[in-house]
Amino acid sequence: MPINHTTFEALLKEKGFPAAVLVERDAGELGPHRHDFEPMALVLDGEIEIEINGKTTVYRSGDVFHLEPNQLHSERYGVKGVRYLASRKE
Repeated sequence: MPINHTTFEALLKEKGFPAAVLVERDAGELGPHRHDFEPMALVLDGEIEIEINGKTTVYRSGDVFHLEPNQLHSERYGVKGVRYLASRKE
């Protein structure tokens, strides 16, 4: 179920994440990689596909994605790119 910016910020606070920052990515992809932090983001515009263990999920405006620290994944950004609000818990 899509959520808005206010609801997302409340969710971040509830889960112990700091305030989100705006991230913008052009169309393209980022091959398999890991983050040493726990990311959570709300898609504002465009779309992002995240592949984990061979399963791809597409996130669009109003969708939230959340990854565990060090979770191997790849990312593909839609033809118009993607804009999202992202936070990370160290």
